[in-house]
Amino acid sequence: MEASPSASIVVEPETHHSPENSHSPENCLFDPSTSAENHVPDPSPPLENHLFEDSPQTTEDAPAPARKRRRRKKQFPEMVPSATAITGLRVLRPQPKSNIYDEKLMDELIRLQINDNLSPNRTRRRNLAKELDVEALIAISVGFPVDSLTEEEIEANVVPIIGGPEQANYIVVRNHILARWRSNVSVWLTKDHAMESIRSEHRRLVTAAYYFLMLHGYINFGLAPSIKEVNWDVPTRATVVIVGAGFAGLGAARHLRALGFKVVIVEGRTRPGGRVLTRKMEGDGVVAAVDLGGSVLTGINGNPLGVLARQLGFPLHKVRDKCPLYLPSGKAVDLDMDNRVEYSFNKLLDKVCKLRQAVSDEVKAVDMSLGTALETFRQVYRVAEDPEERMLLNWHLANLEYANASLLSDLSLAFWDQDDPYEMGGDHCFIPGGNGRFIRALAENLPIFYGRTVESIRYGVDGVMVTAGGQVFRGDMALCTVPLGVLKRGSIKFVPELPKAKQEAIERIGFGSLNKVAMLFPYDFWGGEIDTFGHLTEDTSKRGEFFLFYSYSSVSGGPLLVALVAGESAVKFEMESPVESVERVLQILRGIFGPRGIEVPQPIQVVCTRWGKDRFTYGSYSHVTVGSSGDDYDTLAECIGGRVFFAGEATNRRYPATMHGAFLSGLREAANMSRIATKRSLIPLPGENIKDESTDLYKLFEQPDLACGSFSVLFDPTSSELDSVSLLQVKLHGKTSESGPLYLHGLISRKQAVDLAEIKSDEDRLRMLYHTFKVKLVGRKGLGSEGEALIAKLNTVKGRCNFAETIREIQNQHIAGTRMPKITTSRTKYPQGWELIEPTLRELEAKMREAENDPHDGKRKCETLWPIFRISHQRSRYIFDLYYRQQEISKELYEFCLDQGYADRNLIAKWKKPGYERLCCLRCIQPRDHNFATTCICRVPKHLREEKVIECVHCGCHGCASGD
Repeated sequence: MEASPSASIVVEPETHHSPENSHSPENCLFDPSTSAENHVPDPSPPLENHLFEDSPQTTEDAPAPARKRRRRKKQFPEMVPSATAITGLRVLRPQPKSNIYDEKLMDELIRLQINDNLSPNRTRRRNLAKELDVEALIAISVGFPVDSLTEEEIEANVVPIIGGPEQANYIVVRNHILARWRSNVSVWLTKDHAMESIRSEHRRLVTAAYYFLMLHGYINFGLAPSIKEVNWDVPTRATVVIVGAGFAGLGAARHLRALGFKVVIVEGRTRPGGRVLTRKMEGDGVVAAVDLGGSVLTGINGNPLGVLARQLGFPLHKVRDKCPLYLPSGKAVDLDMDNRVEYSFNKLLDKVCKLRQAVSDEVKAVDMSLGTALETFRQVYRVAEDPEERMLLNWHLANLEYANASLLSDLSLAFWDQDDPYEMGGDHCFIPGGNGRFIRALAENLPIFYGRTVESIRYGVDGVMVTAGGQVFRGDMALCTVPLGVLKRGSIKFVPELPKAKQEAIERIGFGSLNKVAMLFPYDFWGGEIDTFGHLTEDTSKRGEFFLFYSYSSVSGGPLLVALVAGESAVKFEMESPVESVERVLQILRGIFGPRGIEVPQPIQVVCTRWGKDRFTYGSYSHVTVGSSGDDYDTLAECIGGRVFFAGEATNRRYPATMHGAFLSGLREAANMSRIATKRSLIPLPGENIKDESTDLYKLFEQPDLACGSFSVLFDPTSSELDSVSLLQVKLHGKTSESGPLYLHGLISRKQAVDLAEIKSDEDRLRMLYHTFKVKLVGRKGLGSEGEALIAKLNTVKGRCNFAETIREIQNQHIAGTRMPKITTSRTKYPQGWELIEPTLRELEAKMREAENDPHDGKRKCETLWPIFRISHQRSRYIFDLYYRQQEISKELYEFCLDQGYADRNLIAKWKKPGYERLCCLRCIQPRDHNFATTCICRVPKHLREEKVIECVHCGCHGCASGD
């Protein structure tokens, strides 16, 4: 039977579905003023680990629990989401660890915080612990670790000593500021407001946390009128060309403009949104809006799109859990069988998890597919041998393929669910009217050039050049946000070519398709009490064909039904006639509702998606294939030479395949650009007017490091080597301009500067400079990139000492390398024996500064911190050995070194415990921070890691298990 002539079928070539105890902070951190009283109940007990021994029992009096069938991802006991870290969060009392994430508990805690009005009349001291718990949970929900700093916080030098007591206080302050803004996201939170309930002696911590959170888009972001109206007062002269106007590009553009950048967006389509596409469907007086791409907000707790929805006043429709399933005959699936098969399906995943644990080192070397492992265990344990049970199991497998936009045979057994620990908690929601409402609001007033398909991105020391649609867009930096499918096809030419590591990551990460058939009917014949229902099929190869239906009636404004096509069927779907596909969908619907006497009318309008054939996407979203891992997401996210940056869901290791993951990646790269541009001095530091370059140099040379006659020299502040580059200035006598004397400049080594100082006359110095050193003097603009880099360092360290004041302080600390405390000061009284260890500490201090200022080009983000961790470890080990093993220093001197930050007190405390004698860093033993299956490499015996080199992602350790 053909579709009604009145029904229009549209093929839309785009779709995508977003498918140990902590430190105890001092109570004196807060002033005894405002308090939010919230109770945190104990987490639920762990699940049983026994397999296939008992089946769930159902009775007439006990209805089966509601199932969440959307984007199913089994959360393994050892890979709990970040929210479960509440068990290690108690600041005043320890709690037993739990293996299970209690989503309802998390929902309630977040709601308590969001809805609570701070009361000035409550006693802070009595309720401090409860409030800290809630604030920490909110921080966890947006991705912060429980009791450690993120890599970005470490880079920003938010605290002088990593792991010290000040870090614990900083974390409490950071969580408090974050929670305070989240309680009212429509109002700009000032630093003074953040300080209101925190004592004045902690002002530096508040300053560091406040500007870090604001720079990285954790607070004061979004589309609320009061947020958009705030003028950050940051002058700029740097330009960023953004390729792509999806969530990542739009989010980055708005944040970059707030940070003071000039921004232009180049978009190949004639509309913004990318893989987020809301389309209006209408006919015969019926109108509805359908999301043909990203549609579901997968977890609302901590979700930045939830923040935007609150700011814009968009209501959220919770996707209801009820999801009835129907056999090919149209008969509803028996409830007992449904429960039994779902139970078996989860146990199969548990078995796969145990296999992964058992062969954790081998599975990395020889990865295998998740599909192969599941099928093997299904056969071994004789699961779902009954035909109906097999169809039901196939439905769950199709749902898993939908969640990953991939065939199970392509998914990595080792890492297919590597993002599960970070999954957003809370309900899955629709935005009534579609996610296009977000896109329109984000794109408002942004300079977007539509219909410009990017052909090439060229980059070098002088900036970037993006060629699109016959036009050339030049800038200081470029942000590439195109989908992974476009990068895989090589549609954009990069000159020079992308680094080999990035090319390999692009090749390894998977990028699959999910397609939809959206149908507008004259009326809602399926009923409005459900949001989803499923359909089973006998053919295993077609298990993903129209296996799940979404009802959009409650959010689209009309009777709209969407059928999903996943897995192998999603690929075949794009090769078939849309008329035939629509007819099969109608046959399924008639088979389900016909036996109940419900007539299925002809649709008024139908839209079929073809995301795999869309030249601007070539697919829907990313997944981890066999041989790939989460590291590939990080590699894809790395910038090239501080010029070309990358954003999008496939660059977000924590939140891939989601709309919020794309949006967060845009904020992340905006912060990275700000950091690198400031370091390179592409932009003046906030709070300063743009001045003439010669004026800046003149001020730098007011206090030269070496002066002789008309010659002045500034040494590289980050190196004391004789061959390090120095900046020379020579005053030309008798030559003046309207602004004063004229100067020429050059680059020489420190040794050459010393040699020049030994010459008696300027004439002889010039002769030595030209003839012996072969150095030519030039104007400021002739110094080149090496000279500009040195001037940037000098400006940072010497002269420019503020968002207008403090963001500059934080960034400058990172550039100048102020992580180490000073070795000597005139006010410090040193214990006896200090003079014996001072030279070694000075040497380590110099190495630390060199490590902090080494170039990061070509390195993974985590690798840039490895040298710093190693030197910190070496310094702590030096003090530890002197006191505990060699017994060559007094207890007074030992305690002095710990108090002054020359050694990590917490790390040494671990060394004194059996089994931790050779631990490299504290982050290595955090359960959620590992890269060796469920165990850090630091705890793996030597004989298990001889065949290949495995590195800890945090400190670069190759293995330090005690006893090796």
